[in-house]
Amino acid sequence: MDFSKLRTVLGEENVSQGVRLADYTTFRIGGPADILVRPQNVEQLQEVINGCQKLQLPWILLGKGSNVLANDEGFHGVVICPEGDFLTVHTEGYQIRAGCGASLAKVAREALDHELTGMEFASGIPGSLGGAVYMNAGAYGREMSQVLVSICYLDQTGIHTIGPDEARFDYRNSRFMQEGSLVLEAVLQLKPGERRQIQDQMQELARRRKEKQPLEYPSAGSMFKRPEGYFAGKLIQDAGLSGFAVGGAKISEKHCGFVINTGTATARDVRNLVRAVHDKVWECFGVRIWPEVRYLGKRGWEPMLVPKEEA
Repeated sequence: MDFSKLRTVLGEENVSQGVRLADYTTFRIGGPADILVRPQNVEQLQEVINGCQKLQLPWILLGKGSNVLANDEGFHGVVICPEGDFLTVHTEGYQIRAGCGASLAKVAREALDHELTGMEFASGIPGSLGGAVYMNAGAYGREMSQVLVSICYLDQTGIHTIGPDEARFDYRNSRFMQEGSLVLEAVLQLKPGERRQIQDQMQELARRRKEKQPLEYPSAGSMFKRPEGYFAGKLIQDAGLSGFAVGGAKISEKHCGFVINTGTATARDVRNLVRAVHDKVWECFGVRIWPEVRYLGKRGWEPMLVPKEEA
């Protein structure tokens, strides 16, 4: 790609080469990306994507990097981190309109400031709004699909706006994930509440997270999807895998659903650990546990589970 043209379009400060993906993911794992760009609006985003497609360069959109494991060798393509207009959050009555790059913490804070209830569950999820809508993120019995009223997204044919009924939301899934489209903006429908009660609920959930989750270590959040009728963390614990480690990657003793980076973990360590845990749980209980964390390979998204013969 013509880097000089990118710098002209986006500004010198919004184009970087050779940045470590470890610095852009909550796992703190990942090699360098060939180029990282920070488009400030939809027009710039479309120009970057069109340029990548013309040159047949791999590209990905990266939000807060909280549900991602990046390859040790890095990404041979363009990483797009939306900023500027994509970070905006504002309230209209009982609705909040937010860009895909806005953090869930910022959206929850906006709701609190306007005494709106419904986003407390997401206040401690370390991700972006776009990523949360994309995978229908949730916690404590609530999901993003329950608070959405409209979603604006970009696909090969252009920009569209749809309601949640058309988004095919499922557990940690959506049409955006299935089709590879990009969430640009979403509108949330909340309810009026009392500031003190909203704040107390957010603080209580924060206390529970600190007590039960290994927040003191880098991780990608919950590693495994919940199998129907089971809890992944309980299955892992009952399989005797609490504290099980491969290299610098380890199953947290605090919450067995989390894989933590103890300081020296590589992506290979994590993938081999996930493979071993998956196989052991299947051997013990006949239940498949699948990763919800996405793996970024050298040229794009790949399955997290390393083939058994390579583990």
